[in-house]
Amino acid sequence: MVQDVLPGIKQFDLTGKVAIVTGGSKGLGLAMAAGLASAGCAILLVNRSAVDGERSAAELCISFGTRVLSYAADITREEQVHAMVAFALESFGKIDILINSAGINIRGPIDELSTADFKHVMDVNVTGTWLACRAVAPHMKAQHSGRIINLASTLGLVGLANRTPYTASKGAIVQMTRALALELAPYDIMVNAICPGPFLTEMNIPIAESDDARDIILGATALRRWGHLHEIQGAAIFLASDAASYMVGSILTVDGGWTAR
Repeated sequence: MVQDVLPGIKQFDLTGKVAIVTGGSKGLGLAMAAGLASAGCAILLVNRSAVDGERSAAELCISFGTRVLSYAADITREEQVHAMVAFALESFGKIDILINSAGINIRGPIDELSTADFKHVMDVNVTGTWLACRAVAPHMKAQHSGRIINLASTLGLVGLANRTPYTASKGAIVQMTRALALELAPYDIMVNAICPGPFLTEMNIPIAESDDARDIILGATALRRWGHLHEIQGAAIFLASDAASYMVGSILTVDGGWTAR
């Protein structure tokens, strides 16, 4: 019996692991990358802006002493996603973890949004995630191991007015995660999702002081506040590590108690 619990001593150690983090130069993506780096993981930060990516990569290297590179790519472009994976394999020799954090939000009443608005959100949030998962799958299958962490949202589980593109995209991520988890589990690839609640990211700063936002945060979350970026790190480290070896197709909420109501 004692032998069964001894492996837990180093379950959260990611030394020697390699992660790709899309949307990794800022916000929740950067916070999760920092969390993984603090556990010893090497990181490839992927972002559309080469300047932002290089700056964030340098900061992580200095802060945690692990190897961090940046790569500029548009995750909605299939050829660029494949090039991203090829770069990671060439640079690090393997890919153990994929965090799909890149995403956008376009808010507004449905009759004030364009079809282009809806398609753009779905293209980045859903198609981009699907392309990245598909690109890493052959490598993870070949090595018979891997962790894929998709960023869904509390708004993939509950509704909110004036968010039809975003809620539709995050609901799709929840179901994509479940389906892909069943598909890849035979290869010891664990696919799970994190559903963040209201975090004060750059995406949310413009609405943080609005009456609508205050009503949502104070009324919907048990903690009655915005989440701090570092508060997403524990969930990311957990799902990326051996501690989550029996977690498959799980939807982990980090939402201040929003979905507890």
